[in-house]
Amino acid sequence: MTTVPLAEEPRPARPFLTARWANVFLSTYSVPRELLVPLLPSGLDLDTRDGQAFASLVCFDFLDTRVLGIPWPGFRDFPEINLRFYVRRGSDRGVVFVREFVPQQLVAWAARTLYNERYLGAEMSSAVSEDARTLSIEHKIAFGGRSHTIRVVGDKPSHVPEPTSTEGFFKEHQWGFGATRRGQTLRYRVWHPVWPVYPVRQAEIDLDWARMYGSEWSVLQSARPVSTILAVGSEIAVYPQGTV
Repeated sequence: MTTVPLAEEPRPARPFLTARWANVFLSTYSVPRELLVPLLPSGLDLDTRDGQAFASLVCFDFLDTRVLGIPWPGFRDFPEINLRFYVRRGSDRGVVFVREFVPQQLVAWAARTLYNERYLGAEMSSAVSEDARTLSIEHKIAFGGRSHTIRVVGDKPSHVPEPTSTEGFFKEHQWGFGATRRGQTLRYRVWHPVWPVYPVRQAEIDLDWARMYGSEWSVLQSARPVSTILAVGSEIAVYPQGTV
């Protein structure tokens, strides 16, 4: 869940969750509207660009995770891979998640049980290497009877893209949305400063979309992304806002 307000806005007090999200990679695809409409929570519309709807495969590392300021031993640092799409509620732009993977079964269970979030636990790993000119990341996940791998190389230095750019459209959102088991729409805010990005030199995605997300997502098996972004990441804070 990657969202952001204005860069100069200070972090509000008393967040539910804090962490650092590091090396955030987004691979974005144009997808048929009929694939996303059934997943829309009530009261939301698809957020489109040039008439197209989009979904993004996102991977990053959670670091120094704390709930209500308390670190949980063994649950502070871990990778996440998720698939999300873009929505609007009036002028509020946000994201909805199709599925989110983390390595800890307890974290996935708590997210499903307490917040009805679409989390699953799976065997996962992430690795980062860098030198003076490049940053390389690799994420692996074992799910559905096979291993899936995402490898990305970005060039240094990083830069801050214009808010109206393609990077800004897919990277900068202030709201996340979900649904309760009764069908009510949930809203939460995720604060972080605007993220610089590294120009992506190379991205390799070896992923079985049908196994990871369901047979309907096989339409992306041979699709080329319309955008690839490797963002630096930063401190984040999550603020649940209740139902809307």
